[in-house]
Amino acid sequence: MRTLIVTAFVSLDGVMEAPGGEPGYRNAGWTFTDIEFDEAAYEIKGREQGEAAALLLGRRSYEAFAPVWPTMEDFAGYNAMPRYVVSTTLDGDDSRWPATVLRSLDDVAALKETEGGPILVHGSATLGRALADAGLVDRYHLLVFPLLLGAGLRLFSDSDKDATVLTLVEHEVYGNGVQKQVFDVRR
Repeated sequence: MRTLIVTAFVSLDGVMEAPGGEPGYRNAGWTFTDIEFDEAAYEIKGREQGEAAALLLGRRSYEAFAPVWPTMEDFAGYNAMPRYVVSTTLDGDDSRWPATVLRSLDDVAALKETEGGPILVHGSATLGRALADAGLVDRYHLLVFPLLLGAGLRLFSDSDKDATVLTLVEHEVYGNGVQKQVFDVRR
């Protein structure tokens, strides 16, 4: 079975919306406008590209990334790996950044059962919450920024469900206050 990893930039209060400056969010760009840059904090991002075997995205993240990521040298690893997008409304993939469209969480569960390396979920707040609620997430790679953003899309849902117990398997604190936290989901 393949490992499904949710990777995210989050504020201390769990907001993951618009870390790179997407329009329409009051605090857009909070990962680089409010916190001093420390290259060491992003080591995990390069490692993810080298270790992941596939990229899984929600429709909105896919539509935001498809016109931009194929031209970015920093994302060569993501651009070379198979991509999947979970959507019930997407008619087809974007020819600039081809992906296989999955229609349900059952399709994601079936993908996890195939042979291959880890599947990385990047961005995709709505999808990440749905995958967690369905018990499909195996690991979290978090960069937690020392900010309280208040409103915004959150990484974790507010569903009334049984506790999910996590095991901290890697952590580090950087000079700018960003914390790397890697958790495995206990089964």
